[in-house]
Amino acid sequence: MRYTRLGPSGPVISSVGLGSLALTGVYGRSGTAGADRLIRSALDAGVTLFDTAGFYAGGRVESLIGRAVAGRRQEVTVTTRGGVRRHGPRGTEEPDGRPESLDRDCDASLRRLGTGRIDLFYLDCQDEHAAVEPSVARLSELVAAGKIGRLGLTGGTPRQVRRAHAVHPITALAVEYSLWGRRPAPGLLATARELGIAVVAARPLGRGFLTGRIGPHADLEPGDWRRADPRFDPAARHAEASRFKALEAMAARLDVGAGRLALSWLLAQDGHVVPVPSTRDPVHLEMNLSASSVELPDGTREALSGLFTPRVADRPPPPLL
Repeated sequence: MRYTRLGPSGPVISSVGLGSLALTGVYGRSGTAGADRLIRSALDAGVTLFDTAGFYAGGRVESLIGRAVAGRRQEVTVTTRGGVRRHGPRGTEEPDGRPESLDRDCDASLRRLGTGRIDLFYLDCQDEHAAVEPSVARLSELVAAGKIGRLGLTGGTPRQVRRAHAVHPITALAVEYSLWGRRPAPGLLATARELGIAVVAARPLGRGFLTGRIGPHADLEPGDWRRADPRFDPAARHAEASRFKALEAMAARLDVGAGRLALSWLLAQDGHVVPVPSTRDPVHLEMNLSASSVELPDGTREALSGLFTPRVADRPPPPLL
């Protein structure tokens, strides 16, 4: 495992982190015992960045991570987020970035994680009714109180990032970022580079598409969130099949898997990009982490960039890491 910093002055972390959305069961059943084993396997493999959210499975995932890292708390960086409400375990998300809501989110996350301080707390930028300045100002007070170590943002526009950073230094920006899925707008990435903000790549494997395990004819389980994603409609997957075969061919020439190559592409981007893929499978975890050892030959990054038609938005939906 290679290590890096989360931004120029942030903590030292593993270059590939562990996201936790897959542990909620939205991509298939995930039991508590299996999730606990996976988190502990990641720790033993050298992962030191664990990303979650207070609304994941009603807080269950935060509790799982908190228990798993309890004996090694000084070795890891745990990030979570606030400013979002979810109605029901599989319900819709509703932005809520009001300062008073962030107080509650922070305190609830502290209890579930079993810690006195959250290493990095993300503010979701999707609440159109809550200006970013008062929300960041309140989170800055929580930093001063010792409840939060550093601040991050999810989504947002270049203007929002600048406004937030002017109130309190922003360490990381989490956005959906992958070869196949949505990519952040160049202006957003340029703003992050200018301000010294790390980019955390959510859904770096395109919700599993870039692993090759979800082909044109694969059936998604009832309840799988991807069934509601138009990108996973069978016709849409069929249309992308030839491009994925090209990705597999490039990966084969380098003697790596397609998913590993997709993560390596992110690690090779200009700026500071940290992918946080989520998985329920220890074998897939091992494959994901091995991406940090891949060196891309000259021209490979550019060839990969043009392989899929990027879906770029100035304001992508909030990432579910």
